[in-house]
Amino acid sequence: MTDRDEMNNGNDTLARLAQVVESRRGGDPEKSYVARLLASGPDAVLKKIGEEATETVMAGKDGDPRRIVHETADLWFHCLIMLA
Repeated sequence: MTDRDEMNNGNDTLARLAQVVESRRGGDPEKSYVARLLASGPDAVLKKIGEEATETVMAGKDGDPRRIVHETADLWFHCLIMLA
């Protein structure tokens, strides 16, 4: 697999995740975290992004690669919710 293939695979993954997030808009907040967060309003989403950003910064400061990846994924996920 080339670097370009890996990049396209990553783009596909983000696109699929964005589609899932969008599909949960207006869903049942009792059954979907995304629907619950969106139903809570923009301030709740932005607060969550702030929390995840702080956790990402702290992971970077600690230098633990696995934690950096985990926290970055959480941050990106919540940013996709905001973009929805």
